[in-house]
Amino acid sequence: MKILVINGPNINMLGIREPGIYGSDSFATLCSSVKEYAEEKGIEVKLFQSNHEGALVDEIQAAYGLFDGIVINPGAYTHTSIALLDALKAVGIPTVEVHISDVSKREDFRQISYIRSFCVSTIAGHGIKGYLEAIDFLMDFTVKNK
Repeated sequence: MKILVINGPNINMLGIREPGIYGSDSFATLCSSVKEYAEEKGIEVKLFQSNHEGALVDEIQAAYGLFDGIVINPGAYTHTSIALLDALKAVGIPTVEVHISDVSKREDFRQISYIRSFCVSTIAGHGIKGYLEAIDFLMDFTVKNK
């Protein structure tokens, strides 16, 4: 199984940016945790982060035919990007939306997710462990839907 893990804007600032909301784990810790977990599970994983919407769209499009699942934390683009939704729909790869914080308990604008309508699951408020839960979900989902 091959999973693409995509992180949007400001996720690279984990541990620095608002640790009271996002925790003290760094982006490097997030990446190493995901890589180690995937290795334990026998999954091939690719991590990608960008602060630019077009780069995220390009990465999603490039995943077509290569990946079995996508884990995505679109950051602020969650609430603004129809382009990410359209890219996910175009490639048709099962996708889990992940948020480090519990967006349901935050500002009103964070209650809107443009990509959620396409995603097979959303995991929010579990910190970086949410990424590992998303990998497990995709593994189970793929087996059940073959």
